[in-house]
Amino acid sequence: MASYATLLEKTRVPQPSIQRFAVISVFSKLRSAPERLGSESDAGREAISFCLTSASVTVVDQSVRELCRLVSDSVLDLSRGLLELQSALEGCDPKLVSIFVKGLGFLIRIGYEQKDGNWKHNSTENHPFVRILSSREETQTELLHQISLFVMHNRRLGMVGVCEFLEPFLNFTILRIPFADSSPSLFARELVSSMASLCCSCRHEALPVFRLLMRCLKFIPGRNSEDSRNFSCIVKTLVDAYTVVVRDLVGTRLEVTEIHLLGVQLVDAVLLLCASPNVQNTEQEPVIESLKHLLAVQKDLGLPYSRDLSLVVLSLVFMLAKSSVEHEQLSILKFLLFLLKWKCENENLSVRDAACSSVEPLLLFPIIALMSSPSKSVKGAASKVLSIVENVLVTMSNAPKIEVHTSKGDSPLSRVGSVVFRLMQQLWPQNDYAPFTSSFLRVAYINGIENQETYPGPLTWNSLLREHAERFWDRKKLSASFHLSQEIPILLGAVAGVLVMHPSLGPDAIDSLSVIGRIDPKMSVPLLLAVLYYSNLLSRTDVPCQSLLSKLLGLLPSLAAQQVMIPLVVQTITPMLHRDTKGLLYVTAIRLLCETWVVNDRAFPSLQEVLRPKGFIDFISERHICISMAASIHDVCKRHPDRGVDLILSVQACIESQDCSVRALGFQSLSHLCEADVIDFYTAWRVMKKYAQNIQHDSLLAYSVCLLLKWGAMDAEAYPEDAEKVLNILWEIGSSMQMPHDSQWTKARVSALMALGQYEVSFMEKKISDFNKNCTHLLFSETNAKILNALEDLSIKIMIYEHSIRRRYVREKKAPGSKIEKLLDVIPHVIFPEGKGMKTGELPGAALLCLSFSPRDVKFGSSRSFRDIHGQYEEAFRVVVKSLQLSRNISLALISLQSLKAFMRRWMKANILSIDATATELSSDKSSKAANNIMKSLVYMAEESLPRSAENIALALGALCAALPAAAHNIKATASKYLLGWLLEHEHEHRQWTAGISLGLISSSLHVTDHKQKFQNISGLLEVLCSSKSTLVKGACGVGLGFSCQDLLTRNEASASSDIDSESYKTQEERLLGRIVRLLSSILHRFLHTPCDILDSLSALFPPGKEDNVTGLPQLLDENSDDFDDDTWGIAGLIIGLGMSVGALYRAGKKGAVVMIKNLIVSWIPYADSLKQSPGSNSKVSVRVFSVGSCLALPIVITFCQKVELFDSHEVDNLINCFKDLISELLSAKKSGAFHNSLLIASCIGAGDLLGSVLNEGIHPVEVESVKGLLEMFKTCYSGLYPPVVHFGGMLGVVNVLGASAGNLVCSHPLPRAPSSSSEENEISWVSGPLLSNSYFTQQLTPVVQEIFLIAQNTKDRQLQHYAAWAISILRNYMRYGEASSLSNEIQSDDSHRNPTSHNVPEHAMVMKLAQGLTNPSLPLVGGALNIGTMASALRCLSHAPRLPNLDWGATIRRLMKQETQTGVSQSGDLPKEKTLREECFKFSLVHASEFDELLAFLDELSELSRFKALEQSLQSCLLCHLGDLIRIFSGSRMDKLFDDISCFVISLSSDQVYGCDQKSSLRVSCWKGLSQCLEETSVESSNYITKIEKCIELLFAILPVASQSPKAAETGPAKEWSEALRCLQKSRRDWLYKFLQVSSLEPGKGKTDFQGDLKKIQAKAKLARLGSIPFSELGKLKAIVLNCEQSDMWDVHIEIVAALYHAEGGIKRQWLIDAVEISCVSSYPSNAIIFVGLLSSICCEYMPFLTLDRSTVLSDMSVTVTSLLSDPNWEVVAEPFISFLWISLERVYRFATDTDANARPSSQPIEQSERVCAPMLVKVMHHICVAFRDHLPLEKQLRLAAMTIP
Repeated sequence: MASYATLLEKTRVPQPSIQRFAVISVFSKLRSAPERLGSESDAGREAISFCLTSASVTVVDQSVRELCRLVSDSVLDLSRGLLELQSALEGCDPKLVSIFVKGLGFLIRIGYEQKDGNWKHNSTENHPFVRILSSREETQTELLHQISLFVMHNRRLGMVGVCEFLEPFLNFTILRIPFADSSPSLFARELVSSMASLCCSCRHEALPVFRLLMRCLKFIPGRNSEDSRNFSCIVKTLVDAYTVVVRDLVGTRLEVTEIHLLGVQLVDAVLLLCASPNVQNTEQEPVIESLKHLLAVQKDLGLPYSRDLSLVVLSLVFMLAKSSVEHEQLSILKFLLFLLKWKCENENLSVRDAACSSVEPLLLFPIIALMSSPSKSVKGAASKVLSIVENVLVTMSNAPKIEVHTSKGDSPLSRVGSVVFRLMQQLWPQNDYAPFTSSFLRVAYINGIENQETYPGPLTWNSLLREHAERFWDRKKLSASFHLSQEIPILLGAVAGVLVMHPSLGPDAIDSLSVIGRIDPKMSVPLLLAVLYYSNLLSRTDVPCQSLLSKLLGLLPSLAAQQVMIPLVVQTITPMLHRDTKGLLYVTAIRLLCETWVVNDRAFPSLQEVLRPKGFIDFISERHICISMAASIHDVCKRHPDRGVDLILSVQACIESQDCSVRALGFQSLSHLCEADVIDFYTAWRVMKKYAQNIQHDSLLAYSVCLLLKWGAMDAEAYPEDAEKVLNILWEIGSSMQMPHDSQWTKARVSALMALGQYEVSFMEKKISDFNKNCTHLLFSETNAKILNALEDLSIKIMIYEHSIRRRYVREKKAPGSKIEKLLDVIPHVIFPEGKGMKTGELPGAALLCLSFSPRDVKFGSSRSFRDIHGQYEEAFRVVVKSLQLSRNISLALISLQSLKAFMRRWMKANILSIDATATELSSDKSSKAANNIMKSLVYMAEESLPRSAENIALALGALCAALPAAAHNIKATASKYLLGWLLEHEHEHRQWTAGISLGLISSSLHVTDHKQKFQNISGLLEVLCSSKSTLVKGACGVGLGFSCQDLLTRNEASASSDIDSESYKTQEERLLGRIVRLLSSILHRFLHTPCDILDSLSALFPPGKEDNVTGLPQLLDENSDDFDDDTWGIAGLIIGLGMSVGALYRAGKKGAVVMIKNLIVSWIPYADSLKQSPGSNSKVSVRVFSVGSCLALPIVITFCQKVELFDSHEVDNLINCFKDLISELLSAKKSGAFHNSLLIASCIGAGDLLGSVLNEGIHPVEVESVKGLLEMFKTCYSGLYPPVVHFGGMLGVVNVLGASAGNLVCSHPLPRAPSSSSEENEISWVSGPLLSNSYFTQQLTPVVQEIFLIAQNTKDRQLQHYAAWAISILRNYMRYGEASSLSNEIQSDDSHRNPTSHNVPEHAMVMKLAQGLTNPSLPLVGGALNIGTMASALRCLSHAPRLPNLDWGATIRRLMKQETQTGVSQSGDLPKEKTLREECFKFSLVHASEFDELLAFLDELSELSRFKALEQSLQSCLLCHLGDLIRIFSGSRMDKLFDDISCFVISLSSDQVYGCDQKSSLRVSCWKGLSQCLEETSVESSNYITKIEKCIELLFAILPVASQSPKAAETGPAKEWSEALRCLQKSRRDWLYKFLQVSSLEPGKGKTDFQGDLKKIQAKAKLARLGSIPFSELGKLKAIVLNCEQSDMWDVHIEIVAALYHAEGGIKRQWLIDAVEISCVSSYPSNAIIFVGLLSSICCEYMPFLTLDRSTVLSDMSVTVTSLLSDPNWEVVAEPFISFLWISLERVYRFATDTDANARPSSQPIEQSERVCAPMLVKVMHHICVAFRDHLPLEKQLRLAAMTIP
């Protein structure tokens, strides 16, 4: 510095000239000095600093000038110059500030020029002007001047660039206002004013400056009144500048379009800020006036009305609704009036054009609301605006389908006005009650359990708004602090006010106005004005909605809820009640006044005056007025009987009226008074009964009188005579079938029957003759569904009454047994008389069924008794097997097997009883020990037995295993291995053939776990079937395979089970079944030697295997050959086996194969061609050899087909006639031989079994003559000159007709019920049900049984005696020890208890009459007419019966099940389509299955999977819905199987091609209902099959569709499915539910196999949380998973979550909001979290009723929803953290959106590239919100926020 010391000292000389020279010299030396002394040297720096820090103004002034020259001459760097001056400025004396600011301004201008206008700064703080302003307050004045100089100097470089350079400074100036110590608002205003002045000076370059100032407007603070004044001043400045510029540019015709649009944008931008939801208090009047002035200038200059001004109108609508200050309202009205007039005056926009895209109709209701203002000025301005809006509205109403739309300008962000207008746009094009599904209202109130299915009424915006209003009031009651902004009701009214004029939506809109009145009681007066206005408007001829007037006036009563409104409402109605008023208006006024009274009792005096009795005289000629008065009186009596008493004279006047309608209303009014007991019924009736005469001529009068008469029930005993007359009137009307069949008379009859139901049954029985009989007759005669329902209720009441007094009936003596029963009881004593020696060897068949030994000397601890009993049975058996001849006859073998089974049961029982006395083993151990002893004895005897004995012992082994429980694994396994060894001994045919039969029987009774043993047995049978050379052995193997089929595919495991063996097990069973059917068909086909299409088709159903190579097929012998009988019975065995397979085929889903087998077997029966000419049979080829087996197999097939409804009723008589013809031919044939005898035996056995099966099922009635004819033929067989075995066949035919099923081990019949003692014994034409249950046939059959009994006693022919004793013993065994009785033990619930006592029901009882009506087979075949609706009603009545008579209910139900599908049955409107007779049969069976085994068996059959799949969809749904009822009656093991079947059905349902989508959905809904009911019926924690239920739930949930929010989703099945699924999940175990719904991650496409399943689980959790079933904390665990994934798949999930959160506590909702925006700061998919924020804010903010649920609008609506939400007092607490996190997320997304892939900076949490599509919109939305709530950010972040470039 020494080099400059001298010169610097001279600057201290107090001479300005010397000082200036010294400074010049210093800087000159700096300019020319070497580098070591230059400006960059330390000496140079110190010299410059010394000059700039001088206290002398002259020195500083000259120094600044010289420094600027150095910079200008590029001697000194610009940044160095700015730094030196800025440093000096910050520390200088205040008087020197302007000098430094000037210097800095000069350098900034030079620098900007040097950089060609591209001078950028990395932060706002580094901007040179910002640094100047930030340095000290004194710089402001000079800085304004420098800004102007900068603009003027550099405008040549482009005004746009200048504005971009100045924008950070301008933003800083405005943003720093709240942070500065002193008020900087003045400087900001001066700066704006200065720049606005520049616009006036540079008019042609003013547009960029205006846009700059407009962009800065959003940063102007608005927290207090001072900020509001600043804003209004700035706006006024801009408007003034704009007016100057626009006048000049328009005058010169330059840039007219741009400046015009700029003005509109300026107005819109300012109003948008004023109308923002977060702006609370602003001085709007000066702002509005300024904007109005701007547009007025445009209009004066001739500029056209811009369509973009529609946005301005929308903002004004919101401001008008929000404003409560009179002068602001007036200014807004004036502004609107100006705009509307300008629009109407415009040459290019007529009023009709305005209707196409007009927002003006939204002004209607807000303007009407202002008409209640006390200010005349406001009302005057409002009326002017209203007159213009009215014309636009009328235009719209005449063109309702015009699609209105408005442009949103450059910004896609929503505003309140645009949201409201968008709602109007969506509603206006709709017609009638079109569903409004794209609404947040639906999400908030109708999602989850309250779906559209259960929501009352159509799902319209009005219905949703009504729900919103109700919930609003509920919340307001709970929280006094809960409030609603005043603009919300007005804006709702704005939408509804427009829709009032819609031709079809008008009524709905009027209801919406009523709802608005409930939301805000302060809206009552505006609504009253709206009613008056619309009433006047609707009277115009050019308005197409005149019909709405009455609906509109109906709004008046709802306004009376406010006490203050009563005088106004009554005052409004009163003028319409003048005498000279038009009749219709008078009628309306009366009803309005009545409705007003309903709302508020203060209106009663006015109403009472109108309803005086004299009015009926005054208006006697005005019928409609009288009816209106009567209706009002009726309403008063109904709603407030005490008030009705005040009008009792008016009620009397009504009843005395000559008009039937008025009189009817009078009787109804009196009915309500009697109901409330304010008037005594009989007192009133004595006075009024004369007016109830001849009521049969008027249906309405009859209906009304019946309503009154039911209240006579209370005191009927006190007034018996009057009550009797009342009952007769009611019965006369209710039972009259001659009345016209119209709806009015139906209503009257229903009313009469319901009135009868109010009286005591005992009283009605006394007063009405044959009451029960008449009721029953009426029920079975009626066809109208509504009347039937009323009769049901009456009948049920009668049945309950009769049950309550049942102890009063004299108990009937037990009817003595029939003669047949007495004969059967003495058979053992007669055949095997005591003391004469046993005839065991002579009568082996009877011995098997009758012999019984009991231990008479049993002593505890003694084993001798056991040995004695066992030895007696063993010895008896030894004798039987030696003497019982099977004659290589498969039919005899089956009968023997059946008899042996009964013998083994008795042997087992006797052994167990003996063991009980000698040991203490468990029950299962005792059974095992007893069986093991028998097994040893049988094996021992078999080793050294003769062939005849060996045959019987093999059968005995099978019978023993069949008599054992399934759990006897070891015994059955041992027997199977032993018999397998015999089966494979090809050299011992006598062992093979019976071993094959027994082996099959054992296979059918193995335990469910004995898979391997069953497969070994079947494989062995198949091997011998293929390889044996004996036809008889092949036939026996066929029978064995048929038995094996009974247990195939009976257990179904869902394929989704974790047990892999279950699927392979089922596959093996299906493969074995296929081999069985294919081999049997193939062998039969080879024996047939002729083409047979059916056999070919059966073989083709199952692909052949390598192991199925049939060898050694023998040739059939000649019919006259001695060994031909073997071929006959061998082929018969194959046919029987094929027939036995039908059940397994049906379970395998091969229903067509079952029908084919039925047709095939029928076609092989001679004389069956008339029934079915099978395409597979060749009539030219003799098939007689196949007829034996067909006769025996047909009953098995037909019995099964009956149960699964594959057998038509018309086939019954044809088949019976076919057998009659066949037997008749055989009996009349002269030739006789083995085949002839075999066919005769088979035909008798088969015919009897078929007839017994048909009769026991009770489905098809049979002609009595046909039954008698067959019985006569059987008698001929066993009484003619035929071989004994033929006699045996005839006897078996008889016992089979009685239901014994001899030789049929597959099908068994329940024991017949004893005939009723009162049954008619007259001759009948048709019979249905067991013959032994029929009194007529019991008499007819007694001689037949006696004959057989006598033959069994005849010792002349031992063989014939043997067969007769055997036959009669089979019948006795069936009657006493029927196997069917054990059926219920396998199905019945373990905890259900049957009532062993018989049901003694008197014949005259209602339940008996109904039961007899149902059990009587009045079928079309008989000539009767069955009515489906009547039968269904009777079933419903009996379902409520406490007890039923002991009738054959199984046959009755099966017959009724069949009737609905028959043609010729009356179904005319008797039963709703959704309810069928078959469903009623099922429900009836459910109710009474615990009392009747046959009903339990029926339910078991229906529940079998194969049978269930064949049912119609409606019945399937019904069964699924009642799974819980089945739990109560089924055993645990049966329920396990049922749930396995349900699981399989659910899995197959998804791939089923038979059902449509809607049907599948309906079935799944039913399944959910049933599982839900199961969870209710069972103890969730202790149930043994809860895991089965949960497995079904998992399978159902897997095919549950993802809950969708699409408009179509609410109309289809998925919503119902979800509703029922939630009900079910709510009842499940919580620990299982939490585990099942657990979701660990959501990563579609990254190894996740069940992404949709995870989505459903999240949705389910959300729905359950909403319903309160799980805590919201469980849902909260999913935040990180749900919000940190790609948003494309999460839309529906987000909606479900926000729908749940809407009903959560405020703290939970706020935490979700904060967490969501916080997750967006780190998520790879920030759009997902931000969209969730948008959805949550939308549903929680008060503008929710207006919002549309749409992906495209949720983000743009955040400008309204989030700002509104955070402005709510309840949400303000989270505003600061929310904005903080949102700012972080904004910066992150902004960097991602602005950085290209090349210069993208690495990040630890990168954003996925898929987000680039939505990133610009995200930035725009988040930036808008951050700007709106910038006060929660520090200045630094606000500056960075302002510096962001937002498109």
